[in-house]
Amino acid sequence: MRLATINTTAGPRLHVRARRGYVDLAGATGNPRFASVRSFLEDGPAAWDAARQAAATDGREYEPADFGPSVPAPGQILCLGLNYSEHVLEGGREIPSFPDAFMRSGETVLAPYADLVRPALTQRFDFEGELGIVIGAGGRYIPADKAMDAIAGFTVLNDASARDWQRAASQWTAGKNFDGTMPIGPEIVTPDEVSILDVALTTVLNGEVMQSARTSQMIVDIPSAVEFFSSFTTLRPGDVIATGTPGGVGYARKPPVWLEPGGVIEVTIEGVGTIRNQVVAEEGDRSAWRWRPKQ
Repeated sequence: MRLATINTTAGPRLHVRARRGYVDLAGATGNPRFASVRSFLEDGPAAWDAARQAAATDGREYEPADFGPSVPAPGQILCLGLNYSEHVLEGGREIPSFPDAFMRSGETVLAPYADLVRPALTQRFDFEGELGIVIGAGGRYIPADKAMDAIAGFTVLNDASARDWQRAASQWTAGKNFDGTMPIGPEIVTPDEVSILDVALTTVLNGEVMQSARTSQMIVDIPSAVEFFSSFTTLRPGDVIATGTPGGVGYARKPPVWLEPGGVIEVTIEGVGTIRNQVVAEEGDRSAWRWRPKQ
């Protein structure tokens, strides 16, 4: 199945892709809990049964601008850094012996086709195409061989990063957490729909391929990522795991390639979907703002 959050006159509503178009799950079932991703996933098997029935009907088509983030309000966004060897090496680092992890806030989430606002306080705005894992059943201490049972599905995301902020200190939090810098979507695709362990990931900037890899090249694979994060935190329905980006990012190119206003950045994952965002400048003059990394 394929789930999408679509903006309607009644607000953002969870939909399932049907025989034609999309069906509003709360409207079709009369269950208001099915209007949001998190409460839908919390309801477990009964919710999935209802979605399967709705998917067998006819829905309506929507425009790209109608799509909201595939997970509009994740409880946690847990991220793997340095999870493809080529990306590790292009940054001049050694292959990590332990997963490199950080977190994003829910305020960073952006719709899959919305304008991507380059923060006024950065001159080094970079792209990172990634596969996202959306947690379903979740749990704690989930072994890798049971990880797929804890996953609701997969989605596409761009871990857009302010590199000057990221590298100004020893911690990455600031550079990874500007508001609205993580487009995610357009759908949550269930594990039975795609052989996710070996699919192509491609990032294209202004028509030029920047990143091209396969998910089988991850250092920490998808089941192991779930196992790792569940070691220290309980994974709950609607949490998101960003699985890291492959080589080809902007900062490692010679000369560097940054996201500039007017540019269009696309991330495609085979069998999952494509997100596409035009880069625009943040409005307002922030030239006198105190906090700005040294160039």
